Amino acid sequence: MSEILTAIILGIVEGLTEFLPVSSTGHLILATELLGYDAQKWAIFNIAIQPGAILAIVVLYWRTFMDVLSGLFKWEGSAIAFVRNLLLAFFPAVILGLSFGDLIETMLENAVIVCWALIIGGLAILVVEKYARPTESGGVSGVTVRQSVLIGLVQCLAMIPGVSRSGATILGAMAFGVDRKTAAEFSFFLALPTLTGATVLQLFKHSDQVTANDGGLIAIGFVVSFVVALVVVKGFVSIVTRYGFGPFAWYRVVAGVAGLIWLANR
Repeated sequence: MSEILTAIILGIVEGLTEFLPVSSTGHLILATELLGYDAQKWAIFNIAIQPGAILAIVVLYWRTFMDVLSGLFKWEGSAIAFVRNLLLAFFPAVILGLSFGDLIETMLENAVIVCWALIIGGLAILVVEKYARPTESGGVSGVTVRQSVLIGLVQCLAMIPGVSRSGATILGAMAFGVDRKTAAEFSFFLALPTLTGATVLQLFKHSDQVTANDGGLIAIGFVVSFVVALVVVKGFVSIVTRYGFGPFAWYRVVAGVAGLIWLANR
């Protein structure tokens, strides 16, 4: 397989899965196993193209960000609450990420962990969907301090590959009383500091592995992940508002079981 085609495929996987509750990292790891390419060679590439998906959120919600920025200059309570909530949810990931970075990188090499995490996470989604009783939260600004901290703690579970950062934050938010739409948007916005911080940290730690020849491939993956994420995020909100998270839960279970069977028989 050519390097350009591999870059396109990984860009599609990143854009498709980054904001869905199915684990982008887990799918990139499984893609490594299925396609048989050199995981070490493409590990930094997978990190470097994440900003493409992040940019999709900025473009789709640019009015929201402009309103928050304008509100901060006017010291409006809703804008302050918006930023406060995201920062409170972001800090736990910073602390745990810096403390257990090496252990997390070791788990990224294990496809079996990914498969089990997909299955367990899918079942957890079904449980939360059935028993959670979320109420209208009034948007991200209406989420309480307690809910924000708890969402941030749950997000840390996504350091286990296959758990899904978006899945953990969305379902965690719903379990703590946040409505579906707000939970999804909270997860989208929380991705900006979380994924940006993780990307900068990993690129800094592994900067010696990035060569001048990698620039073109990273640019391809970046653009592809951006375009795909634009389409996926717009459709995702409509799907969960109408059907809930059940379809994604069953997909996770099927994908995890199929992955375990394939790994056992390859």
